[in-house]
Formats: sequence, structure tokens, C-alpha cells
Amino acid sequence: MQELRGMPVVNAIAEQVNKQIEKLNENKIIPKLAVVRVGEREDDVSYEKGIIKRFSAVNATVDVIVLPSDVKQDCLEEAVLSLNKDASVHGILLFRPLPKHLLQEKIKWLIAKDKDVDGMGTVNNAYVYEGNKEGYAPCTAQAVIEILNFYNVNMAGKKITIIGRSLVVGKPLAMLLLDKNATITICHTKTLNLADVCKKADILIACAGSAKMVGVDFIHPEQIVIDVGINVVDGKLCGDVDYETIANKVAAATPVPGGVGMVTTSVLLKITIHNAMKGLVI
Repeated sequence: MQELRGMPVVNAIAEQVNKQIEKLNENKIIPKLAVVRVGEREDDVSYEKGIIKRFSAVNATVDVIVLPSDVKQDCLEEAVLSLNKDASVHGILLFRPLPKHLLQEKIKWLIAKDKDVDGMGTVNNAYVYEGNKEGYAPCTAQAVIEILNFYNVNMAGKKITIIGRSLVVGKPLAMLLLDKNATITICHTKTLNLADVCKKADILIACAGSAKMVGVDFIHPEQIVIDVGINVVDGKLCGDVDYETIANKVAAATPVPGGVGMVTTSVLLKITIHNAMKGLVI
């Protein structure tokens, strides 16, 4: 089995952005990402730490705005609008899902399109569905594409099954894969005979947010398995795939940790740097 690790992909992305970083440094511009976190969800905190580590490696800045889990809607909106106006901020990332009392739909319209580096806003979502390259897809969805591209996985004509239909990963990822001429099946909690459906896929992508749900009954020996899940069980990170169970029983798979998650932070960095470059007259 080939282990599709994220670090080689991270290094490749770093090579792509190095010249941009040098140019920004020459012009005394520091790429800055503003992270807005509501509450103390373990997976959010873990992702946040990964972002800070990746950005600090290239002297980019991450400002973390932590709001209480019971924050009122107007306070969250004020925080977002303030970041929109801050010229030093090149990207805004709001961790999702939000607590149920907050209206995410309203926030989606507030984040400035050009600072919406995680493709949360309605405008960027529309761009992704149109296939418009000016838009930003959610970073995790784009990270899956980066991994498949790096490892030279041909997606054209392949049967790709996605477990998960969220706007954060499942739906936008389906659009990105369609753009690669793949044939897509989207599964979810209401899918009948889920394991049987997944077993027919050439490439299986798990992004349901359910720890170790994918076992041997979901896979076959020629399959490629991409695990997008980030779950915390007994204080340890694990994916949506029971990796130890499926290891060496598929053609290739991504581990957790060490797979999609670390590439996601690099995609986030790449987009933030791209936005910072817009301020230069070259």
C-alpha cells in the first residue's frame, strides 16, 4: 500500500510560494490571516495550532480572535466587519460549524469576498459551482485535489465516492472533482447500503466527521482512500477511516494525522499570500 502523506505536498506548495514570500518581504508586507474561533472545540483548537505552525514557518502572521460559545450574533458580526475593514488582514477564516444559536447564513454574506480564504461566503461558493477560477474553494476541499494531483492520481472517468455532503468539504469537493472529469457519488447518513456503495468506488473520500466509520467492508484492494476526517477520541486524533484496519488492504491511503489536514493549512497559507500579493505593484 502507498501511504499518501501530506508533508511532500506541503513542501511542494512551499516551493511554489517561496518567491512570493521573498517579494512580500522586500516590500515589508507581512501576510496576515485572522482566525475567528467561537468556543473551545477540540478539533478547532487542533486546526488552529496547525495553522499557526505553518504560517510562522514563513514569518506570516495569524491573529486569533476567540469568542465565547454563547456569543451573541451581533458581536460575531461586528468582529467580522471589523476584520473586513482592517487593511493589514489578507484573509479571514471562521471556524465551522458555529453554535446552533448563531445564524451562519447571515455571516456568509458579511465576509468580504476577497478575504474569504476558506470559501465560506455565498459568492465564492457560486464561483466554485460555476467553475470560475477567481473564486476560492474551501481549503480542505482544495487540499484533497492538491494531494491527488501531487501523487499523479488520474481522476478523469474514475468513480469517486464522497461520504459527506457539507458545504465545507463534500459539496464543493464534488464540484472540483467534476471539473477533473470524474464521476461522482455523494453519500450521507441516509444512504442505503452505504458500505456496498463505497466499495464500488475507484477513489473513496471520507468526510463525514464520524470517527473510524470506514472499515474493511467499505473498500477493495485497488481502491484509493482519502481520509478528511479530524476527530478526537480519548485525547488522540483520528480520521473517519479505521486506518489500522484498512492498511495494506487498499492501493493507497492518507493517514490521520499527517495527511489532508496539514495540506489544508498550506492551502490556506497559499491563498493568504496570494491575497497579500495583490497589494504590490509589480
